[in-house]
Amino acid sequence: MKEDAVVLMAYGSPASAEDVRPYLEDVRGGRPVSDEAVAELAQRYRRIGGRSPLDEVTEAQRAALERELGVPVFVGMKHWRPRIAEAVEAALARGAERVIGLVLAPHYSRLSVGEYRERLEAALSDRAELVLVESWHDDPAFVDVLAERVRDTDAWVVFTAHSLPERILADGDPYREQLLETSRLVAERAGLKRWSFAFQSASPTGEPWLGPDVLDELERLSAEGVGKVLVAPVGFVSDHLEILWDIDIEAREKADELGLELARIESLNDDPAFIGALAGVVRRAREQERAAVSGKSGA
Repeated sequence: MKEDAVVLMAYGSPASAEDVRPYLEDVRGGRPVSDEAVAELAQRYRRIGGRSPLDEVTEAQRAALERELGVPVFVGMKHWRPRIAEAVEAALARGAERVIGLVLAPHYSRLSVGEYRERLEAALSDRAELVLVESWHDDPAFVDVLAERVRDTDAWVVFTAHSLPERILADGDPYREQLLETSRLVAERAGLKRWSFAFQSASPTGEPWLGPDVLDELERLSAEGVGKVLVAPVGFVSDHLEILWDIDIEAREKADELGLELARIESLNDDPAFIGALAGVVRRAREQERAAVSGKSGA
């Protein structure tokens, strides 16, 4: 039996104010970043307490998943340290013959999970077998964890996720449909009658991004007489800037302006039920790969 290791991948976040510029340059593929953009992002980090908790949360998720699975788990960040390539080298140094890649993003898009795949494949360079989990948006245990967080609420639930450029739809990208599917499954499991979906965190790139934006959705709900809103960011599994700024500060300020009562579900982070769901996703990926290999050898 092959020795397995898991590379758990996340977006990454600057560790300090001094890291903001190189982090933004990394996100933008090495292109220069304006002083204004650096100052704006640094201000957001100051508003949430100085830095994002993403590193600590991801490490807690890694350690918990490793305990649950009983195989080595390594963290690799797309845009910061430790890099995906560093995680791969650590896995290979531990004797991994097969790497299971798991992105801490449940929904597939070529612009998200697809790019993680490219980096993982480049780092592995055929030195070990790769099994990549491309999507786990409809995993029953994942749906259960989210449903528990919205069950019995008397508020209108707004499910959210990070927006992406609209052009992905022309390529048949499944991102939006998978998000809507997750939202529908969670609503059904929780018995919700009043819910909608909106995007957040769109970047000012000069091209159209997927909508509606959550701030516009709050305006719509307020105009229709809704008084209480519970935001459930189903596209995110950790506390980080897109949660602590976009929802806890920006959306809350918008809700105050509109006279709406706004709350947010607790992030999944290292909740044991969520870690159990992740472990199940990895186990199924391993079993499916073994079945596929066995089928080929018996053909």
